[in-house]
Amino acid sequence: MPAIWIPKRLVEISLINTAAESAASFVRHCEMEYEGRIHAAASEVLASRCHIVMLTGPSASGKTTTANKLAAALRSRGCPSRVVSLDNFYKNLDDYPRLPDGSKDYENITALDLAEIERCLSELLETGETDLPEFDFVTEMRRAETTHLSLPGGVCIVEGIHALNPQLTSGLPRGSVYKIYAGLREEYSYRGQRVIPTRDIRLARRMMRDCKFRGHSLEKTLSMWGGVCMGEDKFIKVFKAEADLLLDTSFSYEICLLAPFMAPLAGSLPETHPQCEQLNSLAGRFALADPIPEALVPENSMLREFLG
Repeated sequence: MPAIWIPKRLVEISLINTAAESAASFVRHCEMEYEGRIHAAASEVLASRCHIVMLTGPSASGKTTTANKLAAALRSRGCPSRVVSLDNFYKNLDDYPRLPDGSKDYENITALDLAEIERCLSELLETGETDLPEFDFVTEMRRAETTHLSLPGGVCIVEGIHALNPQLTSGLPRGSVYKIYAGLREEYSYRGQRVIPTRDIRLARRMMRDCKFRGHSLEKTLSMWGGVCMGEDKFIKVFKAEADLLLDTSFSYEICLLAPFMAPLAGSLPETHPQCEQLNSLAGRFALADPIPEALVPENSMLREFLG
């Protein structure tokens, strides 16, 4: 099956600001577009007749919420569907691969129990049910108990950073798996020059989420970002061509939503700080967008994954 690709769009920020003058209708339009893409993806999954969907995307692409919304769209059409996280398949602490400095390499695919993944997916295809492992992230150990999943005739959506790696599904029957890559496809220009690429939008999303929910300072998120991007290039984007569908998780109004959070960060770090220039640049570019209040974002929006 040929992959269904969506080229990136470059949109002038002045056009976004014009749309933002009618903020409420602009937000509604963008949310409806995203929901439309979810339902279109559900149609593709049903047409494929696959019972396993492997879904991945880079950091802050919204893949977790997108996976759950896709499952809901399938259920609304009478197709049972559940989301399973690859995080449940982590090995025990002592069995993790290690980096050269001895620290645990969480992003290496061998941190996952590949044999257990194949067992569960094979059982789902053969019988419609399986017992899923449970992982305790506090102890970093596999729990003794399992979770029974019964999904006869339904679709299991497997979500995680390694979901498109062929090692996870090479033992399954050919044509039994549908693969989705969730990623942003809209970037922004100012006076004809690209100023906000998708990677910067994802960084802003992650900064907001880490600050609100994970207790991370902006400096910590920025300092980790380079390593995160290297991991994406090595473990996620390299398998992008494996996807049957590229699912767009962009919202045109989002830069206006992020502007009130990002713009005031200019000058918040000392000039001698290693991330000062990067933060000031980000803040200045997001300041080009006219702000939209967070209150206009629907409670069921995918962006609530980052806003709360």
